Amino acid sequence: MPSIHQSIRRKLLIWYDKSKRDLPWRNTKDPYCIWVSEVMLQQTKVKTVLPYYRRWIKTFPTLEKLAGAPEQKILKLWEGLGYYSRARNLKKA
Repeated sequence: MPSIHQSIRRKLLIWYDKSKRDLPWRNTKDPYCIWVSEVMLQQTKVKTVLPYYRRWIKTFPTLEKLAGAPEQKILKLWEGLGYYSRARNLKKA
């Protein structure tokens, strides 16, 4: 007989399979892309982040591209997302 924990786990996984959203950072194993999404999603709604994330990854597909970009270009791309220190910290890293 399954334990209560196993039963809850199974129900949660079934719910997730039916309800999950198709988000670009869930379809990659690239740590950089996942990291960018985590930073963008801090205190920001998913629906707001989606277009910014897509533009960001298109413009800066790698950490090397981001590192070589001028701060002005980075901040311009971030414009409207708020909390500009997040963009600056991505570049610093």
